[in-house]
Amino acid sequence: MSRSTRTRWRLGLTATAFLVAAASVPAPAHAEDVTDYAITVDPAAKGAKIDDTMYGVFFEDINRAADGGLYAELVQNRSFEYSTADNRAYTPLTSWTVDGTAQVVNDAGRLNERNRNYLSLGASSAVTNAGYNTGVHVEEGKKYDFSVWARADARSTLTVTLQDADSTLAEARRVTVKGGWAKYRVSFKATRTSSDGRLTVASADAVASADAVALDEVSLFPRDTYKGHRNGLRKDLAEKIAALKPGFVRFPGGCLVNTGSMQDYSEASGWERKRSYQWKDTIGPVEQRATNANFWGYNQSYGLGYYEYFQFSEDIGAMPLPVVPALVTGCGQNKATDDDALLQRHIQDTLDLIEFANGPVTSKWGKKRAQMGHPKPFHLTHLGVGNEENLPNEFFARFQKFRAAIEAKYPDITVISNSGPDDTGTTFDTAWQLNREGDVDMVDEHYYNSPQWFLQNNDRYDSYDRNGPKVFLGEYASQGNAFKNALSEAAFMTGLERNADIVKLASYAPLLANEDYVQWSPDMIWFNNHASWNSANYETQKLFMNNVGDRVVPSKATGTPALTGPITGAVGLSTWATTAAYDDVTVTADDGTSLLGDDFSGDASKWTHTGGGSWSVQDGQYVQTDVAAENTMVTAGDTAWHDYDLKVKATKKSGKEGFLVAFGVKDTGNYYWWNLGGWNNTTSAVEQAVDGGKSSLISKPGTIETGRTYDIEVKVRGRQVTLLLDGKEWGSFTDDKPAEPFRQVVTRDAKTGDLILKVVNAQGVAARAAIDLGGAKVRSTARVTTLTAAPDAVNTETATPVAPVKSTFRGVAEEFSYTFPANSVTFLRIKKR
Repeated sequence: MSRSTRTRWRLGLTATAFLVAAASVPAPAHAEDVTDYAITVDPAAKGAKIDDTMYGVFFEDINRAADGGLYAELVQNRSFEYSTADNRAYTPLTSWTVDGTAQVVNDAGRLNERNRNYLSLGASSAVTNAGYNTGVHVEEGKKYDFSVWARADARSTLTVTLQDADSTLAEARRVTVKGGWAKYRVSFKATRTSSDGRLTVASADAVASADAVALDEVSLFPRDTYKGHRNGLRKDLAEKIAALKPGFVRFPGGCLVNTGSMQDYSEASGWERKRSYQWKDTIGPVEQRATNANFWGYNQSYGLGYYEYFQFSEDIGAMPLPVVPALVTGCGQNKATDDDALLQRHIQDTLDLIEFANGPVTSKWGKKRAQMGHPKPFHLTHLGVGNEENLPNEFFARFQKFRAAIEAKYPDITVISNSGPDDTGTTFDTAWQLNREGDVDMVDEHYYNSPQWFLQNNDRYDSYDRNGPKVFLGEYASQGNAFKNALSEAAFMTGLERNADIVKLASYAPLLANEDYVQWSPDMIWFNNHASWNSANYETQKLFMNNVGDRVVPSKATGTPALTGPITGAVGLSTWATTAAYDDVTVTADDGTSLLGDDFSGDASKWTHTGGGSWSVQDGQYVQTDVAAENTMVTAGDTAWHDYDLKVKATKKSGKEGFLVAFGVKDTGNYYWWNLGGWNNTTSAVEQAVDGGKSSLISKPGTIETGRTYDIEVKVRGRQVTLLLDGKEWGSFTDDKPAEPFRQVVTRDAKTGDLILKVVNAQGVAARAAIDLGGAKVRSTARVTTLTAAPDAVNTETATPVAPVKSTFRGVAEEFSYTFPANSVTFLRIKKR
C-alpha cells in the first residue's frame, strides 16, 4: 500500500452522501420510482473457470493488526524493546509504570543476543503493564497463562496480580526465582470481566538492592485462542476471518516488506532497528525472535511470525501467499539496493523460505519447521517478490534474479511480480510492459479509488490480453466503510468474476483495524480490546466469498439511462505541505468571453477559502504560507462554468510538494485538480474527487523546482480536458465513462448445480429486472441473501445496520421478474431441476 496515496485520500475524505455521479445517473423524482432492466443468461455458453482461490485476505500489520490485534498476547512491550526507532514517543518502559526501583538494561547479562533489553527489578518494587486500548481484557471464568523469563542471584519471590481500578480480577500468584535465566509459568482464572485490567509483577523484600531480579518476555495469554494454539491468535478475530472462507492469505505486507534497511538484525548492522520484514527474524522461540520498527509507527514483536501465518492459513483452509522484499524500497522511500552480496543473501533467504514451508524434515529448514511443531509441509505454491515499487526498471531487474533462482530449484512455485502502487500512469505502464516482455506468470495490482471509479471500471479487465500474465488484485478498496463504498466494491467484483480467466486472485485491504490505533481507513474488520465488528465491506466480501461458484455463466444486462453533459464547475488553487505563490489567473470561455481575471494587484475578494492553510496577497501574488497545511483550497467562479481555459502562473516557495490547480469544482468534495509535484514531489497527476474520494485519471513522474515560475493551462471542452505546462501539452483525458449502478454476474456451483445470480443495485431507486434464464431447467424457488441499507450506513460496535437478510423467492421460472431494492446487493441461489 502506498502511504502517500492513503494519507491523501483519508485526510481529504468528507461525509457527503454518495449515490452516483449526477453526470451519469438521473436523480429519482420520487422515492417509489423504479428503473427497469433486463438480464439475459446463456446457460449453454461456457464462461471463465473460477479457481477455489479466487478471493482471499491480505494481512498487514497496520492499525495494530498483529500486536494488540490478531496476536493474542495481552501484554504490550513484553520484552522492553520499544525504542524511539519505532516511535519518537517510545521508551523501553512504554506501557509500563514503575513503583519503586526498576530500570531497563542492555548489557551482557541479557536473555540472548537477539533480545537486547531486559528489566532489572529492585527489591520491594513492582512494574505494571497497561495492555492495549483501555487495558488488559479478561472474561469471568476464563483462564489466562502468565509466563516470564527471569534470573536472580539469590532466591527471590515474585508476586503476579491482575486487577483493575475496582479490585482484583484473579487470585494472586507467586513465582520463586533463583539462578540463571529460566522460564516461569503460572495461570489465572478470572473472577470477573473487565476491559481495564492491569498486570503487575512485584518483587519481595530483600536485604540489599543488589538482590534485583532480571525479567524479560513478560507474557499473559488467554488459554482460549483460535484452535487452542499456544502463542496463538485472538479467537474472535480469527473466527471472523475464517468465516469469510478465504482461498488464500497474503502476508506480511504491504509497506512492511519493501521499506527500511535490507540488512539483518546483527552486530554487523549495528542491530539495525528499521528493517524490511525478513522472515527468518520471525520464527523459532518467541524470546529469540528479533524486534523491529513497524513502518506504520510502532513496534513489531514478531510474536506473530511466518510459522503462525502458515499455521493460520492451514487452519482456515487457505493457500499461504508470502511476499518477500525485492531490495527496491517503495511507499515513498524509492531506493534500489546495489549491494550484490546483499541481494544474493535475500535470494537465498527466499529459497530457504520455500524449504521451510515445503521441505522434508531432513532438510535444514524443514527440520526447523518440524521443531516448531509442524513436521508436515505447508504446501506453498505462490510467492510474491516486492510490493508497489515506484522504480519499475530497477525492481524488474532484481525480480528476474529472484525468479531465475526460484525456478531453477522450485519450478512449481508461481512467482508473482507487481505493477506499482496505482491503477494507471507511467510506472504502471512501464511495469506491465516489463512483465509482459518478461513472460511473468502473475502481476499484483493495487489501487484505492473512489466509489465512482469502481462503478465506472467494472469492465477494467475485459480488454486484458488473454495470453498475457494473470492478475492478482492484491489490494483494493473504495475509500470508506459506509454501505455506499461496499456497494461500489460489489459492483466492481461482478467484473472480477466475469474476468476470472484473467483475475485469478483478489483481496480487499486492509483487513484489520484496532479503533484506538488507526493509521489507515477503511478496513474490513474493526476491533478494540474486548469486541470486534464487521464493516459493511466485510459483509459484501463474505457474500461473494461464500458464494463464488466454479464457472461463470455468460449473461448480459441492460444499463441505466445516463445523462451526458460537459464538465462544469468553478476553479481553485491549493497546496499540500508546501508554500506557493499564484499570479495572473484568467478563465476564458471558449467564445473568448472573460469569466475571471485576477492579477492580485488589489485584494483576494474574488476567492473563497474552503481549505486549511494561510492565504494572503503579497507583492501582487496570492501566497499560501503554511508549509505544514494539507489541502488549502481557495476557489473562484461559478459552479455552472463549462468549456473554458484556465491559466495561472505558479511558483513553489518551499515544502515537500508542488501545486494543486483545480477545475470543475462543485464543492469541497467534488472537483478535479492537477496535482503537480505530488507524492513527495515525485509524480504529477490529475485526480478526480467525488464525495471526497479521489481517483487518478492520468499520472506521470515529475518534480517541481523551488523558486521557478510555471505557466499552467487547463483547457476544458465538453468532457475532454487538455493540460499544458509551460506552453507544452502535458497530457489529456476524457471523463465520459458512466458510473453504472446496476451490475450483475451469474456463476454455477458444480457441486450443487445451483445457478448463482449476483446483482448489485447501487442507486437510490429499486431496479425491476426481467430475467431470462435462457431455457435453463430450474426449480421454482431460490434462496435469497440480501444486503440493503442507507448509503451512509456504517457498522459499529453497538449497531449493525448492514447485515445479510435471508429469504426464499418462489417465483423462479425460465423467465421471471424480480425487483432489487434500492442500494442493495442480492444473491439468488437457484436450484437446477
